Amino acid sequence: MTTSPSTASAIRSAPAAAERGAAAQRAQRWRKLGITLLGWGVALTIFFPIFWMILTGFKTEAEAIADPSLIFTPTLDSYVEVQERADYIKFAWNSVVVSFGSTLLALLIAIPSAYAMAFLPTKRTKGTLLWMLSTKMLPSVGVLVPIYLLFRDIGLLDTRLGLTIVYTLMNLPIVVWMLYTFFKDLPKDILEAGRMDGAGTLQEVWYLLLPLTLPGIASTGLLSVILSWNEAFWSLNLTTSQAAPLTAYIASFSSPEGLFWAKLSAASTMAIAPILIFGWLTQKQMVRGLTFGAVK
Repeated sequence: MTTSPSTASAIRSAPAAAERGAAAQRAQRWRKLGITLLGWGVALTIFFPIFWMILTGFKTEAEAIADPSLIFTPTLDSYVEVQERADYIKFAWNSVVVSFGSTLLALLIAIPSAYAMAFLPTKRTKGTLLWMLSTKMLPSVGVLVPIYLLFRDIGLLDTRLGLTIVYTLMNLPIVVWMLYTFFKDLPKDILEAGRMDGAGTLQEVWYLLLPLTLPGIASTGLLSVILSWNEAFWSLNLTTSQAAPLTAYIASFSSPEGLFWAKLSAASTMAIAPILIFGWLTQKQMVRGLTFGAVK
């Protein structure tokens, strides 16, 4: 029995093909390993300052300044002194009220605005969106004096309501842009089907738009909460004691005598702990919302 030339050639090339396949698999495994190591490296680089801050909070002032070692005897003295100096619960409650209140108010304004721009656009819609986004490029200090004088005259200085209004206006362009993007990704056929069944505008929004874009709305709200929680400029300039959030609480540990690193680190850890835990618990919802509509 004889073997045809094509069959013999295929038999000879089979080991080479298998070797090439194995080499490609090895290259793919090395590539995945490299990407994984790079990801871990970036994550550790970002997390290290937070880790060092948490660690410093458990040191004495002398150790925090003169001993950068990872090996030390931990102490809670800084946390005790921080709590004795200021009422942490009061500052934390102000942060919760202002952050979640401003987010809720921003969503109440942004949802109908984004709906109108996404489904009832005009020739000025894109220009309006760009103008809203351009307001984020304005330095906050540029409008500090008029806002401060306005709040002083109407009695909103050092109030949670005043800070909530400022945070709402600060985050509103981002919230509108994100919701507009999510609403644009929604198939219009679904809303048209609702209209054919007799749904009005409110019913269309409540029963169709909101449930279908809930992941996007949730991620937008989470981002707004984080931005409000971390805002320091307005809280330091518009509040003193009654409505001061945790960002002002941290700043209170900077004095003319210098920075008390251990106490400052302890105060910073106590300030970021709630939002870190909140972000950790809601990371799946945030990722799901930010990738909403990415896969068609």
